[in-house]
Amino acid sequence: MRVLIIEDDAIFGDMLSMYLAEEDFTVLRAATGEEGMKAFYTFTPDIILLDLVLPDANGMDLCVVFREMTTIPIIIISMNTKVSDRIQALTVGADDYLCKPFSMQELKARIIATSRRAHRLPTTLSQVAVAQEASSQDNPNRIRMDLERRSIYIYNKPIETTFSEFEIMKLFYQHPGKVFSRDDLINSIRGIDSYVNERSIDVHVTNLRKKIEDNPKQPQYIKTVWGIGYKFMYP
Repeated sequence: MRVLIIEDDAIFGDMLSMYLAEEDFTVLRAATGEEGMKAFYTFTPDIILLDLVLPDANGMDLCVVFREMTTIPIIIISMNTKVSDRIQALTVGADDYLCKPFSMQELKARIIATSRRAHRLPTTLSQVAVAQEASSQDNPNRIRMDLERRSIYIYNKPIETTFSEFEIMKLFYQHPGKVFSRDDLINSIRGIDSYVNERSIDVHVTNLRKKIEDNPKQPQYIKTVWGIGYKFMYP
């Protein structure tokens, strides 16, 4: 796996690089936002570790730019511990957020977890466009997701969703037919220090059904698997 580290602290960045290299990752570190952007094109990473405070760029803004270009996982690594910062990072497109200092073993685990969730997704705009065109040709009325723009379309009309609703729908969309327990869905959207529980999941699913189903009381897409959770089916 190719890991791009965008981190201006040389000591900390080198420590990350050495640890991940020893764990058999291919690593490249960029010290500025500009270097990171260039490395994105030349290094073609599988995942990005992004610091929020860079000498030439705001990490939040850079995260937005990367998310418009790719669906590969982005993990924010930052000294900022405010919940508002973490929520903002997840909202603008980050997949996870780690507060410094953190355990290297935890970092490795988070890299593997976020990559596992994303490994079936198209990673370039062209791949997304091809996949969406094929999907539309198969069934022009089906649900369509634009992962780059974090948008959901029903009958080609965009609908508004919350961050959590989109994350749940993305998981369903990636794995049609797979049964997800409520715990699975909680873990997919919790990210960090988020007050998510089983009741919250049921509320999110109810709201999604109201937005995507022709008849939310008799759902065709998001099915309840009694005693377990939910699954997503194309009718």
